[in-house]
Amino acid sequence: MCEFIMNRDFPLPRIQTGAVMGNSYLGIMIWGGANLLNISFGCSALWDHRGGMEWTDKINFSDLREYLQLNDQQKIKAMFKAENVDAKGKPLQPCLVPVGRIELRLPENATLTRYELRLADGFLQIFYMLQEQQEKVMYFRLSQETKGNFAFYAPDAVSFTVKDSYSMSNGTLAARGIPAPEIVKTENGHGFVNAMPQKEDAAFGLFCRQDQDLFTVKFARSLDLEALKNDLSATETADFNAIEKENKIWWNNYWQSVPHVGIDNPALEELYWYGLYKFGSMTDNSGWPAGLQGPWIEDDDFPPWSGDYHFNINLEMCYWPAYRANRPQNLMPVFKMLENWKDKLRYNAKCFVGVDDGILLPHAVDDHGVCMGNFWTGTIDHACAAWAAQMMYDYCDYFSDMDYLRNTVFDFMKGVMRVFQAMIKRNDDGSLELPVSVSPEYGGSQMNAWGKNASFQLAAIHRLAENLLSAAEILQKTPEPFWLEVREKLPLASIYTAEKDAHLESFRCPGEKEIALWEGQRLEESHRHHSHLAGICPFDTLDQNDPEWKKIIDKTRWIWQGKGMGLWAGWSMAWAAMLNTRLNNGESAELTLEIFKRFYTNEGGNSLHDTNFRGFSIMADCRRKEIMQMDAAMGCVTAIQEMFVHSRRNVLYVGTIPKRWKNAFVKNMPAPGGFRISGKFHRGTCSELQITATRDNTLRLALPSPEKEWQIPANAVVKDHILSVTVKSGETLVLKSV
Repeated sequence: MCEFIMNRDFPLPRIQTGAVMGNSYLGIMIWGGANLLNISFGCSALWDHRGGMEWTDKINFSDLREYLQLNDQQKIKAMFKAENVDAKGKPLQPCLVPVGRIELRLPENATLTRYELRLADGFLQIFYMLQEQQEKVMYFRLSQETKGNFAFYAPDAVSFTVKDSYSMSNGTLAARGIPAPEIVKTENGHGFVNAMPQKEDAAFGLFCRQDQDLFTVKFARSLDLEALKNDLSATETADFNAIEKENKIWWNNYWQSVPHVGIDNPALEELYWYGLYKFGSMTDNSGWPAGLQGPWIEDDDFPPWSGDYHFNINLEMCYWPAYRANRPQNLMPVFKMLENWKDKLRYNAKCFVGVDDGILLPHAVDDHGVCMGNFWTGTIDHACAAWAAQMMYDYCDYFSDMDYLRNTVFDFMKGVMRVFQAMIKRNDDGSLELPVSVSPEYGGSQMNAWGKNASFQLAAIHRLAENLLSAAEILQKTPEPFWLEVREKLPLASIYTAEKDAHLESFRCPGEKEIALWEGQRLEESHRHHSHLAGICPFDTLDQNDPEWKKIIDKTRWIWQGKGMGLWAGWSMAWAAMLNTRLNNGESAELTLEIFKRFYTNEGGNSLHDTNFRGFSIMADCRRKEIMQMDAAMGCVTAIQEMFVHSRRNVLYVGTIPKRWKNAFVKNMPAPGGFRISGKFHRGTCSELQITATRDNTLRLALPSPEKEWQIPANAVVKDHILSVTVKSGETLVLKSV
């Protein structure tokens, strides 16, 4: 059970600073100051589906390659030209729509002071003072089962107002063609209903009813606007005690399933537990898949980047905690969404490379799989599909779901590889190359933002090939020859060798090798997407124990660090922490997360895309407003999990713990290979380790604290500090230092 309580003082002056509550459908942010409390509502399923780019055969790899080689920018623009535009001629894209707000006014002599959010059961208390009287409190609960139901006690409330997003957006919603809302009033409540521009998209409404000190709030949707008005008008008084009971059961079940960890760092402890609370609040299998902001959409404007699904790291990062948090069910909404898109993804592949059995997933889509379009380098980033396939395979591996591997995942992975196979060129010497490739966001959508053999794409292909070969072995299927060819004939990464007569920075020396973004393109600037390092994390295709690769990786790391963090986003920090852990540097991973908390969270403790103030990253200077995103928060949870357990080249590594942590522990954390890990750590060393197998498998473990002597099983083999032993399902190994 999580005992952590999130505390913050008022004023919380902006939406993004508010206390958050969510049920994987409805998202609530509660903020304000003085005697005014704002309760902002968002919904992760409230899409205006107009716009976007449907794939056609004009977007094909053959023509794209020709236009790029000819440097024909006009033809590239024409290929990806938006067919759907708004009234001003700008590309129209699907977008999440904001809902609205309740303004709760307390007496003039009241002052909001602080809140306590009890993560154990999602219970929010907001405290306030009435002049010099004793501190008083309001109580808030959100139903996890009845997704649109919310209730709160506010004993001293003077008035409440339900405000719609249309009115608060200063014409932004109207300019997009969202119709004006209709007011709904009853004797003891009021609210609004809002139709959507397309009849296929259900209308939505928000209503608040007051019964003395108890306020009942209902959010609902319907294709029938009149039925929706009647439904909201008939809102019944909430049973607050029933919601409390339901909350306690739901959250107790959630926290009972999550492995417990001991973290000897208060800043990281908050990132971890508050992050897991948000993860449970936005990804439950009974709800809607979480995009960039989860369900916490601002109530007065459209969300940044439409609040869409970015598959070039952001969605993956949002869902990474599921594996080691022992929450496989939380992955299901995303996987079901991908399965529902299968026909569309096959059609995309047919248009792009001419195969009938391919899978092609663009980097940014809505909940129908419609491509946002126009950003051509993202649209053709096929590593997005490979990354989604890795998520599915990792689920099967962590949780031993071989039926899902057989019935769904294997076919999906094969489809992704078919597209890569059509894109890859076979050279005269038999080697393979990817002639047109991109490294996410490097160079934007400029004509030089591409090259041969992008290291990010190569790592994705090799990870996909390895997973296909492993799956074929598990399922007793015959591997396709091309998967083996990838392993043998496709480079693991592009390598840049500094020339002797080139102008070099102080940390680059002639003749030294480093990992390039693509062939001939070295890292030239601080960059938020650490894509050229994807062979280390997340795709884990480069062997740091190989002397030649270790030398290249060390040089690449040195240059990466030398370029600094000046252009990084919040999620860049979480990824960097994971990279540092996998580079055996727990102290640097810890520091990176501390920096994240200092610079990339606001006064409400919520994670940001840009820095909270200027002076660290210039990302603070580039955006029009504060952007709260969930990818970084979830990435920080994963980075902390990685300190306890992660895998490199099929070897488990346990306890990359900072040496200054006096005591730390992990209990029953899932790991690749279907293992469960428990361990105790002191000052960066491991004193005891327990590993349980959930299926028959071979355990390969890097013995922690290798300077120690370990009691090991009689049937185990140890070579170069790597223990190998065959284990049966249900078997537990206990390793103790001598």
